[in-house]
Amino acid sequence: QLVESEGGLVQAGGSLRLTCATTADLLGFRVMSWYRQVPGKQRELVAHITRDENIYYADFVKGRFTISRDFAQRTLHLAMNNLKSEDTGDYYCHGRDWGDEDYWGQGTQVTVAS
Repeated sequence: QLVESEGGLVQAGGSLRLTCATTADLLGFRVMSWYRQVPGKQRELVAHITRDENIYYADFVKGRFTISRDFAQRTLHLAMNNLKSEDTGDYYCHGRDWGDEDYWGQGTQVTVAS
């Protein structure tokens, strides 16, 4: 139900924008998030946006990443700037609906070359 766009390879300091598309109405999600799993670590929350526009960023991406959504296009985005080698990993789109059911995308790989 959630499908991420292809990630990619980018040089350190570069930018990349991830998109997550769904056929569902975004109003049906209480919160939508981006998670990532970097090599050797557990999956971690990168950013989330709630139904009423409360936004959270993990400290390690504050000031560099921006989460946003487009209700008309039914998409969730993650704009990533000033990428670092430690941002390399698999990025996952997530949504939790009002019944607390979780939905996950298949993941997309981001590689930052130093």
